[in-house]
Amino acid sequence: MKTMNTNDHSHMDYSELDRAIIVATQDGLPLVARPYHQIAGQLQISPELLMQRMTQMQGSGVIRRIGVVPNHYALGYRANGMSVWDVPDEMIDLLGEQVGKLPYVSHCYRRPRHLPQWPYNLFAMVHGKTREEVEVQVASIAALLTQLQGEPVRAHQVLYSTRILKKTGLRLSEKNREKNHEKNRTKTAPTESTQPTTA
Repeated sequence: MKTMNTNDHSHMDYSELDRAIIVATQDGLPLVARPYHQIAGQLQISPELLMQRMTQMQGSGVIRRIGVVPNHYALGYRANGMSVWDVPDEMIDLLGEQVGKLPYVSHCYRRPRHLPQWPYNLFAMVHGKTREEVEVQVASIAALLTQLQGEPVRAHQVLYSTRILKKTGLRLSEKNREKNHEKNRTKTAPTESTQPTTA
């Protein structure tokens, strides 16, 4: 990888630096006490400049987020279900915000309906160690939605994971990029392929 002398930042080509930062971090941060310092050392820039550029890229939307992506299967949560709900469109922001706050919901979002086959517009991923545990959690979501909207939930399903698929984002290539990545890089978390079951 090409490195840069960054003692003088006044004439630096930030687009080249930003690309180098993305290439250096796209497979995950190193599992060390000071990951940003290690990456900055590889790029021959200061940790402060690295963090400044990453913050700038987040602010502009080039980097959407930086966060931990757990492997739920490795943690023992093997009954993972995407619960899908038919809720009033005019209440979806309120309902989604409240469902998303539940401790067993990892993510919650709105999706378009595809009527008449698919009436669901609110999705909430629920994690449990058993399907029975997930069913209890889904029943709690149903009770919460009923309370908030003042009427019973019209319809919902749970789509259980059937296999693990590797989840990766967009990757930038580097002309002379090493084929074998360092062993101390974080592993990419899996995503799940789901199969519907009626709840």
